[in-house]
Amino acid sequence: MKSLDRLIRALRRLPGVGPRQAERFAAYFLRAPQGETEEFIQAVLTVKQSVRLCPVCFNYCEDGLCEICRDPDRDRGLICVVEDPQDIESLEKTGAYHGLYHVLHGAISPLEGRSAEQVKVRELLERVQHAQTPVREIIIATDPDNEGETTALYLADLLRGMVGQVTRIGYGVPLGGDIDYIDEMTLGYSLKGRTKL
Repeated sequence: MKSLDRLIRALRRLPGVGPRQAERFAAYFLRAPQGETEEFIQAVLTVKQSVRLCPVCFNYCEDGLCEICRDPDRDRGLICVVEDPQDIESLEKTGAYHGLYHVLHGAISPLEGRSAEQVKVRELLERVQHAQTPVREIIIATDPDNEGETTALYLADLLRGMVGQVTRIGYGVPLGGDIDYIDEMTLGYSLKGRTKL
């Protein structure tokens, strides 16, 4: 069936969706009531039409600025740099951070042909230079992989001298973790990022 195959191919383009899962989703839509399917389609169309990037931090928003940039209680001297908008949600759930964010929309990856010009680095530099409140600290919270590390080092180099300090989020031993089962790289970073008690 051409129409079913087309739906399965479309679903497979979603991140993390394999062939079997795409088939299950397609079968679900075939069995679902017409109203439920239409609601799903309408939700996708609405989000495509109404969600855009915040002109300040590049998080997703529906109004002029995102909720975080509009919030007057946020510490404007503190900016946390993340790779994707989803990272903001993870950090917000901790309740431990009350500054602003800057979303790069990716990481520098020479192997994949993604340079600093293809992520929001220039916008970050302009933002820091033209900030109404001086930026005391930039926290770099890119992923702890090769691309994230490359991006963090690149940003730290560019930002040195422009802000009070550039820091990197700590990573290492998880709470409740057993040191016997933690890989050497993670333990190494844990030792380097140790804190005073």
